[in-house]
Amino acid sequence: MHKPVGLVLLSAMFALAGTLAVEAQRAATPGVHPISGRRYAGVMSWEGAPWLERSERVQEEEPDIAIKALNLTPGAVVADVGAGSGYMSEKLAAAVGPTGKVYANDIQPQMIQFIRQRIAERKLTNIEPVLGAVNDPKLPEGAIDLILMVDVYHELQEPQVMLAALRRALKPQGRLVLLEYRKEDPNIPIRPEHKMSVAEAKLELEAEGFALTKVDETLPRQHILIFTRR
Repeated sequence: MHKPVGLVLLSAMFALAGTLAVEAQRAATPGVHPISGRRYAGVMSWEGAPWLERSERVQEEEPDIAIKALNLTPGAVVADVGAGSGYMSEKLAAAVGPTGKVYANDIQPQMIQFIRQRIAERKLTNIEPVLGAVNDPKLPEGAIDLILMVDVYHELQEPQVMLAALRRALKPQGRLVLLEYRKEDPNIPIRPEHKMSVAEAKLELEAEGFALTKVDETLPRQHILIFTRR
């Protein structure tokens, strides 16, 4: 049975109004996530790169345990988004082996230079530096098995646009993994705006076409949040 033309037009108008309302909400408050209400943290300057290389990081973050939790296979193609000085990129490169590839992405040219220096000094052959933008990681579409963001997602200034681009870069069965300091634990000595709760991450990412498939709490201070394309 066909609906009257008037009802069809009315339904279309309601749908359009709903879409416009969502878009208006997304643009309503700069610097605040329209769904969770979380205020975006500022991006760490390239001048803070020594903090990424600090010796205490091994004990505080257990990065090797984090890499092991990703279950990467030799030959995998991965991206380290917000790679900074390339600290985790180097570990990813070892995990995927010479037949794999690591896209080491950052939005700061100085960080990209640090990554190039690391590649040259350690003679790494499977890392490709990528200078991205705040709303575009500049990754090849449909090519990535796993995207890792270590203490980065909470700093994104346009997270919804960036998530759409990351989703396009993933293979159909690809994974997006966030490491974030636990906001649920006030004893972790990190400023609150540089922490995230599981609930916040789930709410924000699942609204953009991802599904939270695993929460790994083996690290001393950080969540390992594993998402897949929905």
